[in-house]
Amino acid sequence: METLTAARWQMTLSLVFHMVFAAIGIGLPLLMVIVERRYLKTGKEHYLLLAKKWAKATGLLFAVGAVSGTALSFELGLLWPEYMKLTGAVVGHIFGLEGFAFFIEAIFIGIYLYGWDKISPRAHWWSGVVIAVSGAVSGVLILGVNSWMQQPVGFVIDQFTGRPIVSDSIAVFKRYGWYVMALHSTLSCYIAVSFAVAGIYAWGWLRGRRDQYHLSAVRVAMAVGVVAAVLQPLSGDLLAKFVFRTQPAKFAAMEGQFQTQTGAPLRIGGWPNLQTRQTDYAIQVPKMLSFLASWDFNQSVKGLNDIPSNRWPNVHITHVSFQLMVAFGMILIVIGLTFWLLDRRATRGGSADVIHGIRSGLSHKLMAPAIVMCAPLGFLALELGWMVTEVGRQPWVIQPNAEPAVSYPGMLVADAVTTAPGVPQVFYLFTGLYILLGLTVVLLLYSLRHPPAIAPQQTTAESPKDEGRSMKNS
Repeated sequence: METLTAARWQMTLSLVFHMVFAAIGIGLPLLMVIVERRYLKTGKEHYLLLAKKWAKATGLLFAVGAVSGTALSFELGLLWPEYMKLTGAVVGHIFGLEGFAFFIEAIFIGIYLYGWDKISPRAHWWSGVVIAVSGAVSGVLILGVNSWMQQPVGFVIDQFTGRPIVSDSIAVFKRYGWYVMALHSTLSCYIAVSFAVAGIYAWGWLRGRRDQYHLSAVRVAMAVGVVAAVLQPLSGDLLAKFVFRTQPAKFAAMEGQFQTQTGAPLRIGGWPNLQTRQTDYAIQVPKMLSFLASWDFNQSVKGLNDIPSNRWPNVHITHVSFQLMVAFGMILIVIGLTFWLLDRRATRGGSADVIHGIRSGLSHKLMAPAIVMCAPLGFLALELGWMVTEVGRQPWVIQPNAEPAVSYPGMLVADAVTTAPGVPQVFYLFTGLYILLGLTVVLLLYSLRHPPAIAPQQTTAESPKDEGRSMKNS
């Protein structure tokens, strides 16, 4: 295996693995503070038990994520020295700020885990809020670096020394691309974690654990997941329009657009044929791609044929990843909204689905299995979205920028990789590390599998008024 291939595979493996824990560090603390808030408002024990269980999971998975994130930071410097030479000079301080957010999250996780009986309930809850906020801020900051890679700004290259000269250290935060990327990525984390949590507790419901502990976990997770999933197409539309304006090759690959075309059709599905330069088997909606790209049905969309083929991303991976991401997102929206419609109908007494005195949307025979089946879709959509972002930028590791204030020609992945020997061997070593970490995660989560004992009075159903009041208060 040659050095470039091994380096790319190592970064792919590292990012795919680390993204799961990064998303959990953003999404799970939000669910945790919501259920603790519900406990403080209602005094119901099952909310406290959920908060404690999710706090343990947050701490365990945060520790594993810290290991994978540390490995990833070393890989950036060791495998991509030319990339880090420029990135460190221009946006290295953003990595530093992300580190501060990371350490704040770590400190307050410790306070949260060990402070249940040592600080006041209100102070304890606020420490959870700090975890949720710092986790989200950490992700938003790292998106600043990624958005800079898509549209490098804030520096010029000295024509005599070739060294970067920083002209504006916060230029990336003034760019529209950072806002839409940060919004889209953060919502993705909330969706992935929420539907995964809902699937886990829906599985417990199917196995006969039909109590308020499992039902409340599903309801809280689905509340967050559905809100984020409904907002996600809006953020995705804003991001797609940004890509259309700034990265025509990526946009064309996403949509399977080979011909430059006025009034371009939207393609649903399909397989790009590089020989005929057509996207076969796609369902086409006339002029809709032009409209979605610019609000103009007659907008011209640049096709791959007008871009040198050595500057194309992998069209198959980019197009299929984008199509699957959108499909999974739409499935989650449908399942989430269906659950809440059934749940509202059941709690209002309009349904005969009552099990153990509990009325809920889960009592419908198909709802719990559907939520279980959807549990991995959020994380799959998250990973696919990052494949679109990263593969779609190829062959560039840093995109060119023709703005007069920057005028940067870009950096190819092949020019950023190290020339040191032994990279394939390091790839095999890190593959073993991630397998070990994966097994560790499975064992740790398995140790948390048993549901806690709940006092009998806590298994009775909340009235719709109590449920609505506690949701409002939280």
